[in-house]
Amino acid sequence: MKRDPQRPEECPGRPEPPPLSPSPLLSSPPEEAEGAEPTPPVWIFGYGSLVWRPGFEFTSRKVGFIRGYSRRFWQGDTFHRGSERMPGRVVTLLEDCGACTWGVAYEVRGEQIAASLQYLNMREAVLGGYDTKLVKFHPQEKDAEEPILALVYIATPQNPSYLGPASEEDIAAQIIVSSGCAGHNIEYLLRLADFMRYFCPQAEDKHLFSIEEALISILPCLYYTEESLEETASVPEKSKG
Repeated sequence: MKRDPQRPEECPGRPEPPPLSPSPLLSSPPEEAEGAEPTPPVWIFGYGSLVWRPGFEFTSRKVGFIRGYSRRFWQGDTFHRGSERMPGRVVTLLEDCGACTWGVAYEVRGEQIAASLQYLNMREAVLGGYDTKLVKFHPQEKDAEEPILALVYIATPQNPSYLGPASEEDIAAQIIVSSGCAGHNIEYLLRLADFMRYFCPQAEDKHLFSIEEALISILPCLYYTEESLEETASVPEKSKG
């Protein structure tokens, strides 16, 4: 049994999650009767912060991809990576027939199933406006046989914090000034880019890397502007006369 070592303490002031509507995808497994067949495992696909910080116990994990979706920084975040005053930007999935999205699938078994789904309801669906879907996950391993059915959370335009499309430059500018309970929005972007670069070097994610490039180009300008303002503030005013 494995547990994510980086799981932070829950932040104070977090809103209570709405109850999940009954769904066969999210129903907890019944207790196994003696001699009954063991409950099959559940796989959960992560494509955002779940790739480096799942926050729940799991049995195994695999790097791989799902088809038919593109990853986009179109979801606003006023809690984990932003605030009500300055919402951050995190990723969701957009249906895209010819695309694929890389991430990590986690296998949970037994008591891990109910615990992980309860945790994800709090973490991913606390504000509502999320769909849960079963998708075919293709492991990166060359000897993998059949795709694995995995559960995925997708923010929809009905989500209260959904922001929708914007240019890569505008998204990068918003990310630079946003931070929340889980840390700065810049960290979120760079960790996701690093995951793709080191674990999926053969894969392309133009949207992600274009935002990273835009952010890196803006940072020196931002630093120079702040430095200039500090220098200006430190210069004494000329005496009138």
